[in-house]
Amino acid sequence: MTDTPSRPGTTSPDHRGRTGLHLTGRDLDRNPRVRVDDVDLLAAGWHVLRATTFRYRGDDGTWTTQTRETYDRGNGATILLYDPVRRTVLLTRQFRYPVYVNDHPDGMLIETAAGLLDDDDPVTAIRREAEEETGVRVDEVQHVFDAYMSPGSVTERLHFFSAAYDGSAGVGERGGLAEEDEEIEILEYPVDEAVAMIRDGSIQDAKTIMLLQWAVLDGPFARG
Repeated sequence: MTDTPSRPGTTSPDHRGRTGLHLTGRDLDRNPRVRVDDVDLLAAGWHVLRATTFRYRGDDGTWTTQTRETYDRGNGATILLYDPVRRTVLLTRQFRYPVYVNDHPDGMLIETAAGLLDDDDPVTAIRREAEEETGVRVDEVQHVFDAYMSPGSVTERLHFFSAAYDGSAGVGERGGLAEEDEEIEILEYPVDEAVAMIRDGSIQDAKTIMLLQWAVLDGPFARG
């Protein structure tokens, strides 16, 4: 077992005051085919990067040793805001450097409102994020489903929600928190146009695609 007690985030706090980050996963025993042997804390920036060494028992009974890096950014929530009367959806657009550096034309990604849970439960968190990003306050939200968005390397589980809004009086143009350097453009589209934007590549964000497809297949815009 390899501990690094002098590394921030292990036995001494990191810049966010966290300790014990090298212990996550060591006590996992829900799957008898998996035995965690070691967890190495590689980095503790805003989020946490670990390398975990474990043994896995294959179908033939043979144990193999494997090492996997996991990126832990916490869990999150996202919400599709829709106007059932006007058949519109409320989306956002903001600059995302990770997609910009990976071939997106300008990094300005169209998305559903979303954010990390931080210390809140999913419903509280998504109400907060909806208001911060779009200016819309929602009381009644519908839980749609949960999904692991990149299970090969990222631990995040995303909670998907929907809620109705009344856009008849108009919506704002900008959202986001200045103290978090957020500059968020608020966009309203007819749902059919938004779905067409998936087909032509204008919408490439996974969570947004999932919620829009849910909305027309099983959600508020499903045809009976």
